[in-house]
Amino acid sequence: MSVPYSANSGGYTAYRIPVLTVAPDGALLAFAEGRKNSTSDFGEIDIVVRRSTDGGTTWGPQSVVTSHGANTAGNPAIVTDPAAGDLVLLSCGNAGDANEAEVMKGIATRQVYAQRSADSGATWSTPVDITAQVKAPWMRWYATGPGRGVAVTQGARAGRLVIPANHSRVPAAGSGDTGAESKYLGAHGLVSDDGGATWQISFTSSNPTGSINENETAVAELDDGRLYFNCRDQGGTVVGTRADAWSADGGSTLQSAYRVQGTLVTPVVHGSLLQVPGGPLLYAGPEHPDGRVAMAIRRSDDCGVTWRTCRRISGLHAAYSSMAMLSPVTVGLLYETGGWGPYDRIELVAVPVAELGGA
Repeated sequence: MSVPYSANSGGYTAYRIPVLTVAPDGALLAFAEGRKNSTSDFGEIDIVVRRSTDGGTTWGPQSVVTSHGANTAGNPAIVTDPAAGDLVLLSCGNAGDANEAEVMKGIATRQVYAQRSADSGATWSTPVDITAQVKAPWMRWYATGPGRGVAVTQGARAGRLVIPANHSRVPAAGSGDTGAESKYLGAHGLVSDDGGATWQISFTSSNPTGSINENETAVAELDDGRLYFNCRDQGGTVVGTRADAWSADGGSTLQSAYRVQGTLVTPVVHGSLLQVPGGPLLYAGPEHPDGRVAMAIRRSDDCGVTWRTCRRISGLHAAYSSMAMLSPVTVGLLYETGGWGPYDRIELVAVPVAELGGA
């Protein structure tokens, strides 16, 4: 176990939204949002990273990847372009004095940015605004990931980069709604077929009925080549807090719209995915149904159709997470936790694949 980020250190009050990936040179990268003045999702927030060259036992110095000054930079979503060997990072930004409700009402707006690193995360390009490519006129709220995207390895779309994202839509004229209602939330896919140089929206899934309100989304490429998407259901009317969908064409379309995933019992929170090569599909997130506590790893042996707990990590507070393969036989789990609250620190634990067979 190691702790790359602790609250009230490194110039930030809090660190949130962990993202873990293995760089092309084998270094382990731990991204987070460095929140300058509070744990709030808004205000002065930077995206930061630390690198480890010993599998997460120790960490190098913290560096800033994305900063918009006193404004908000967040929702890091990382993927590796297999052709160039570059890391590609998408993120979002907004004015520091804005909040989510104002964005959903159309009072404030969100932008989308892309960056890349050609040296395994040691240095990064300046953020480029790609909002015009990836945000439709009917979208208000917007968030990439957070977490890891995928580079498709099989089929006609091999090499394509896929990042899951979510949005809210503008209410119908004359509805009387402000747009801040949860029923206007939805999910969509972002794809790039040129190594991250340009991006476009692929599928969208947002039906404002209030039954399932797709929100923060994770993706994994299954061993059979399909993509599996699993999202947070934000204030939906169906029982449960998770929904999922599959794509058989590299994320261009969904085989069916998001439907409730009733075998993942969890509070309303972001969850992470990892397909172990030749092994189970994994989901990480809090296991307690009523609050952000009790981090656990669940496994699916039927490509995400059903899930069961295979490893309980902690009984403490816990929230967002991210997973990556530390070695062919070891899973790394980077997650928010703490003894008296879920945002005290971001901790890395290594879990042998051999220990992911049962609860």
